[in-house]
Amino acid sequence: MAMLRSRLYYRLFDQRTRSGRRFEALCGFIALLSVVVVFIESGFGTQYHPSGYQRMIFVGLEIGFTLLFTAEYLLRLWVWPNPAHYAWSVWGIIDLLTLLPLYVLLLWPEFALSYVYLWRAMRAIRVFRILKLLRIMPAVNSLWRSVVNARHQLILFYSFIGIVMVIAGALMYGIEGPESGFKTLGTAVYWAVVTVTTVGYGDITPQTAAGRLVASLLILIGYSVIAIPTGILTAQMTTELQNRNKARACPKCKTQGHEVTAKYCNKCGGALPKSDE
Repeated sequence: MAMLRSRLYYRLFDQRTRSGRRFEALCGFIALLSVVVVFIESGFGTQYHPSGYQRMIFVGLEIGFTLLFTAEYLLRLWVWPNPAHYAWSVWGIIDLLTLLPLYVLLLWPEFALSYVYLWRAMRAIRVFRILKLLRIMPAVNSLWRSVVNARHQLILFYSFIGIVMVIAGALMYGIEGPESGFKTLGTAVYWAVVTVTTVGYGDITPQTAAGRLVASLLILIGYSVIAIPTGILTAQMTTELQNRNKARACPKCKTQGHEVTAKYCNKCGGALPKSDE
């Protein structure tokens, strides 16, 4: 029994093995398939009048998905050394949410009927498990390290943008007022965010010359919202690439620029240091 639990543990949780990666990909595919069924069912039910047999097909599919997710969740609890730790972890909660819709519908139909489609569509979150598989990809590792290294600059920049949004919203609230649609300070800040991101829904527009001047300044600031973080990340990724090339330099001839998967130098044939990717 202990050997069975150990083997199941590596299949369910260890993405370093091929079987573990395949199982996570399979779970993500089933979660996506269940979401597709939800969209088909919701559209089919509103545009047509499905027969009893057709409704039973959708009910049967939902029961099948729920049983699969329930069996997987129970297996994960069984093989994990500390089941409570897994149950309260982020992935444990996500796994639990993927199997709850049908049970909630059966136990509290009045509550669940209003949100059943929304809740079932939330199974798409389950696909985030597949993102854990991307840790084995060198490009994703480099991108993630670049984001981590640039976190202070990014936090500072977006904090500055947030302050600008509040100030601009307060200005527009004082300049335009409720007569132009800026009924509350929160509404004015919402308008500032929409404007600085150059989305411009048009539901609220400034009517005065001063208000249009503030809107023009926000639109110009909006270009920096895209340009500055892109430049910060580009610089960090360039540095990360240079560091990786230096780390993969041949210890004999000092040749750099080897591929991450390379084992031997392409110039002298010497053994390369193992990649940390």
